[in-house]
Amino acid sequence: MDTESQPAPPTAAELRAQLSERMPAIIARLRELVAIESIAWPSMDPANVEASARRVAELAADAGFEQVEVLRGKNPDGTDGYPAVVARRPAPAGRPTVVLYAHHDVQPTGSLEDWDSEPFEAVVRGDRLFGRGAADDKAGIMVHLAALELLGDRLDCGVVLFAEGEEEAGSPSFSDFIHRYRDRLAGDVIVVADSGNWAPGVPALTSSLRGMAALEFSVRTLDHAVHSGMYGGVVPDAALAMTRLLATLHGPDGSVAVAGLGGSHEVEVDYDEAQVRADSGVLDSTELIGTGPLSSRVWTQPSITVIGLDIPAVDSSSNTLQAAMRAKVSVRVAPGEDPEAALEALRRHLSAHVPFGATLSFGPSEAGSPWRADPSDPVVALAREALTDGFGAPCELTGLGGSIPFIADLLEVFPGASILVTGVEDPDSRAHSANESLYLPDFESAIVSEALLLARLGAQPAAAGGQDGHGDQDGQSRRGER
Repeated sequence: MDTESQPAPPTAAELRAQLSERMPAIIARLRELVAIESIAWPSMDPANVEASARRVAELAADAGFEQVEVLRGKNPDGTDGYPAVVARRPAPAGRPTVVLYAHHDVQPTGSLEDWDSEPFEAVVRGDRLFGRGAADDKAGIMVHLAALELLGDRLDCGVVLFAEGEEEAGSPSFSDFIHRYRDRLAGDVIVVADSGNWAPGVPALTSSLRGMAALEFSVRTLDHAVHSGMYGGVVPDAALAMTRLLATLHGPDGSVAVAGLGGSHEVEVDYDEAQVRADSGVLDSTELIGTGPLSSRVWTQPSITVIGLDIPAVDSSSNTLQAAMRAKVSVRVAPGEDPEAALEALRRHLSAHVPFGATLSFGPSEAGSPWRADPSDPVVALAREALTDGFGAPCELTGLGGSIPFIADLLEVFPGASILVTGVEDPDSRAHSANESLYLPDFESAIVSEALLLARLGAQPAAAGGQDGHGDQDGQSRRGER
């Protein structure tokens, strides 16, 4: 291609000026997506997820994609997964293809009493748009589409839009999906818009993610429930056994006490404690747990959380010794560690510490790999520059305490691709919680940044091996580790 005939690449100021005229329409489309209750859980109506996929497909077609499909993968049990949208714009000869990922499914709302407005009626209060999925991750879809709209004919690279429909449910059909449709999803660069920024107005590119290991287990002390007045004080009930067992998972300072769960205290930047307290909502009287730099406690060290416990609710409780009790524990696994090994370490610990001779039985488990980017990848440097220019503030390279397990699947199928993890969330977005919100100034900056990134990637030659699906012999990406 004759580079001398190409127009000058757009600047951040030019893109922002163009975007300001289009923001009302972009926010209106985001409101439409938020209004669809696309919760991909078996207990919820799947028609809502299907409606969400159809609307995303319509928006993709409106954005100029000629090839738009709603596709499904297969779950491990052979059933159909939830619908995903895949849209393609072929790359000009010699130019790279960029895969733009986001997900159109959302978390359940939790208690409606905790919301200040209806979860699926997006409302603007101040400089925030409130609603379930407003930030996580329907805003990610709109960042992709709006960035493409801004560039228009100036786009000089191939683009694949991949809007998944079951990320919040653990992406059970994801591996089958990307193997099944690998030709449609192949790209040199994969932008995963499902993360967050360092602070309002301060962009971040995520450099590491913790993995995840979750385990259900039960303890039993009786063959049936009995009267607490008749046997309390001599017969240990399952609640006592379970709470004693759960207490062994942490030391006195709240640090993980399970042998075999590794991690590191090494981080490049650290959180300010006052900011952690303000962002998390932890009470002033509550002490923080763990040791080492605060950012290492959520980026590079493991954590254990009891996320489910089957125990009678107070309002329906009776004076009874419970015969059995079930719990679910979630482990965040440090980058570089094996989630399957973490599960085995957790099983060993529980087996060794179950009290009173209670019977311990293990239920279903799940695991997702951690990830670490290669900061020497030139595409990472290009992305940091685009985010810095788009936000008007230096881009931080940060870790993230959460998990995106499917990145390991992407690297398995596309080992030569550069992975960029971006996002529109800020510390007060409250993703997964009540009153989830999108900080609108950062939403605009994210759109400008992605448009800059796409324009600059369009000026690059296609990477050798980026789409061929063949990697090194050890199965690792040449640009990052799983």
